[in-house]
Amino acid sequence: MGTDLFIPYQRGWIADRARVKLWEKSRRIGASYSEAAASVLEAAKSPDAGGQSSFYLSYNKEMTQQFVKDSALWAKKFNAVAGEMEEFILRDEDKDITVYRIRFASGFDILGLPSEPRSLRSKQGRVIIDEAGFVDDLPELMKAAMALLMWGGSVRVMSTHNGEDNPFNELIQDVRAGRKKYSLHRTTLDDALSDGLYKTICRTTGQIWTREKEEAWRAGLIADYGDGADEELFCIPSKSSGAYLTRPLIESCMEPGVPVLRWTPPAKDFVDWPLEQAEKATREWLDEHVGPLLAALPQERKHYFGQDFGRTGDLSIVWPATEEVNLDLTTPFVLELFNCPHRTQEQILFYVVDRLPQFSGGALDARGNGSALAESARQKYGPSYIAEVMISEGWYREIMPKLKARFEDRTMTAPKDEGILSDLRSLRVVRGVARVPETRSKDAQGTKRHGDAAVGLAMLLYAIETMDNEEPWECVTESYSATGGGINFAGF
Repeated sequence: MGTDLFIPYQRGWIADRARVKLWEKSRRIGASYSEAAASVLEAAKSPDAGGQSSFYLSYNKEMTQQFVKDSALWAKKFNAVAGEMEEFILRDEDKDITVYRIRFASGFDILGLPSEPRSLRSKQGRVIIDEAGFVDDLPELMKAAMALLMWGGSVRVMSTHNGEDNPFNELIQDVRAGRKKYSLHRTTLDDALSDGLYKTICRTTGQIWTREKEEAWRAGLIADYGDGADEELFCIPSKSSGAYLTRPLIESCMEPGVPVLRWTPPAKDFVDWPLEQAEKATREWLDEHVGPLLAALPQERKHYFGQDFGRTGDLSIVWPATEEVNLDLTTPFVLELFNCPHRTQEQILFYVVDRLPQFSGGALDARGNGSALAESARQKYGPSYIAEVMISEGWYREIMPKLKARFEDRTMTAPKDEGILSDLRSLRVVRGVARVPETRSKDAQGTKRHGDAAVGLAMLLYAIETMDNEEPWECVTESYSATGGGINFAGF
């Protein structure tokens, strides 16, 4: 099969051999067309080579006819021995079913069926659910489709979005949250254009491609879709606004007695104190307030942390957690640092991490001024244990469903604290993605907050998702120097 027949994102979809895969996509990018080609390649194989029949389901008759016609065209291009498209009525005790079929010499078929669970009765092979966001009962259809996996079948689900509360979007969020171990593809209009969609259109229609023509074509599409452009072209489900986490959901995971330790400078001129004096004062505070909590942590369990960086405008948050035997997360405390100098942030962070038993990974906000602390942590503990995160829309898109799932499944604890609650409640869904908004709020003490604890928690979860260390980092000897750059630990 020549690779020039397909655009890169189409090739990626065809090459993905996952048993269940989903495609969150823009309209009119050739997703169904490429899946028709994949179906032909599978149906043309002999049984010994692993060939299979394919069963295509969508929400209207015209789409089903078109898919089977596209399959017939691909069969001719691939020189696959196949008959013409047939239409026949399958008698059923509930309701007769109109079926479209192409038969292959291999003995396998491509069939277009109504998008009803009963259509898959007694079937075996590949199931394709197209425009899944628009079928009548996607959960029941998925349930019927999954039965075909038992004997080596596969399930392919493709769709543009049809609202935030639609079962298709809920399925996508379950995948991102880690509840469903399916393969996920995402192709917006801009992704498709970057891969050469409009160039392919120009070649097919005999036009000469130019950058100016492509930009005009894109602008025209957006204008045509109007208010629906985000959903139809850019994979952003509609009606996406409001708080991401409800107060009752957050409070269901909050534990009284989990401390939030707040550090503020002991003097207005603290930043100008001599290094030895500043480190000594900070060490005394740490030994009094943080050390006992760290000493009480279970020595046999893995520990992680997440950190959101702030200097004067925002708080710095350090959120550690114990991973329990059942993989739930227990929060021993959360640190909030306000107006904390860079050198002191490093001292505090290293004090905490060096005392986390079975330390297995951490993630730090590496944007702007946070890059220095993230880099120092990476140099101290190694790149296998430290993730330097450049927060982006894509990062929010991938990690926030996992954060929400932790609260929904009650698999973590958080401090019962007004500031923590405020930060978590501040998360908003913007253009289909949960994130910290641009606006800031103030807590009861008058401290400005910008969702800092929510980001610190998301960093913690990101560390757990991305760090995979069989041998946790352990510090076995300690020496402290008040003038040699802070707290130094040797040996691990």
